[in-house]
Amino acid sequence: MKTGQEYIESLKDLKTEVYFETAKIEPLVGHPLLQPHINAAAVTYDFAHDPLYEDLATTTSHLTGKKINRFTHIHQNKDDLVKKVKLLRLIAQQTGSCFQRCVGFDALNAVYSTTFDMDQKLGTDYHKRLVDYLLYVQENDLMIAGAMTDPKGDRGLGPSEQADPDLFVRIVEKNDKGIIIRGAKAHMTGMVNSHEMLIMPTGAMKDADKDYAVACAIPVDAPGIIHIFGRQTNDKRKFDEMDQGNTKYGIVGGECLTVLEDVFVPWNRVFMCGEYEFAGSLVERFATLHRQNYGGCKAGVSDVVTGATAAIAEYNGAAKASHIKDKLVEMIHLTETLYCCSIACSQEGGKLASGAYYPNALLGNVVKQNVTRYIYEIDRICQDIAGGFIATLPSEKDFNDEKLGGYIKKYFAGKADYPTEHRYRMARLIENMTGGTALVESMHGAGSPQAQRIMLLRSGNLLHKVKLAQKLAGITTDNLVK
Repeated sequence: MKTGQEYIESLKDLKTEVYFETAKIEPLVGHPLLQPHINAAAVTYDFAHDPLYEDLATTTSHLTGKKINRFTHIHQNKDDLVKKVKLLRLIAQQTGSCFQRCVGFDALNAVYSTTFDMDQKLGTDYHKRLVDYLLYVQENDLMIAGAMTDPKGDRGLGPSEQADPDLFVRIVEKNDKGIIIRGAKAHMTGMVNSHEMLIMPTGAMKDADKDYAVACAIPVDAPGIIHIFGRQTNDKRKFDEMDQGNTKYGIVGGECLTVLEDVFVPWNRVFMCGEYEFAGSLVERFATLHRQNYGGCKAGVSDVVTGATAAIAEYNGAAKASHIKDKLVEMIHLTETLYCCSIACSQEGGKLASGAYYPNALLGNVVKQNVTRYIYEIDRICQDIAGGFIATLPSEKDFNDEKLGGYIKKYFAGKADYPTEHRYRMARLIENMTGGTALVESMHGAGSPQAQRIMLLRSGNLLHKVKLAQKLAGITTDNLVK
């Protein structure tokens, strides 16, 4: 298992092609825009070597019996599902940010069980290929970027109906050595500081879409791949220490647009090639596994936001006010509600045909639906208590300026017990953690709210509930609701 520093060093061996504002970023390690995200991912490696977190951060491979990092594991029981959620909350408490490794973790688990089902029905050998790939990932403790979201183009049309056929990743050629794919994956969390990407289809498909039904693994620096790094709220502040707020781990997960320009994939790394009838189930499994996470990682982030809120209230001299205490209680209540739902969907999970364990789909989607609402309320309360000055603070350069700094320290002071710098730093952290990019990710990460509502209706067993009501109402005729 790699340490955090070994993970960082391993990135230096890659030739990942990343651009930001037309310029190629070289080197990746140490660049102010990328290093916070690299630091956050490194925590997932360091936790595996910390005796305090070892039980959660490591496990035993069901393939080799070796000790491995949990982020390369296939869930073998309900305890694995629960430990995953607990681990995510703890890492989020330490980083206050997205640590990116969950997406590939969930992708491995989704593709593992789906390839097993495909082989059982079709007689293919995709599952063996996936197992061989998983052994490689575990042995080298690799960080995998789960790559599901396509640009999609016209949302009213399917993949094969688009005016531009490349708006969903597709197979453009097959030969005796492998396949060639073309297209792009959008909003890719942690992609630029991963070792590999695991490509998956982005939705259910029909026969006409079979060229788009592809799952495969590719190194992030393979020929034909370029990554265009996305803008984030106040991202240029990463070049200043105090102004960025979360000074070590940054905002969210360093998302990018990944362009695949005729990329070759050898057959041993292809896990779906035209089997469109399995695309929908793969997407649903990945979505549920990923939505399960949010009550863990977002609870951990909300723990930090709640702590920052209590601290800024103290710096402002308002901590003893009853309405402040009541609002802090509400933040705690909402946070624990998110967490307990993730624990519940894990405990209510079950075993799939492959032997892997899978969260309860209904409750997993409830987790993410709650996140799209409760995080906004938690952050609203935080901003309410913090005050409007978090939106108008002068820059760090002004704060440290020989002439201007004195005025800032004098007039942005709060309670006399604390230095102005403490209040300034906490305000920047709050601005960072409750601002635009973080909220958009809470809303749309792991699928937008409507995607969860569709799954809630599908998994909610509505007809069973109708029958319960009919029975209690004494409706026993043949003319029943169906």
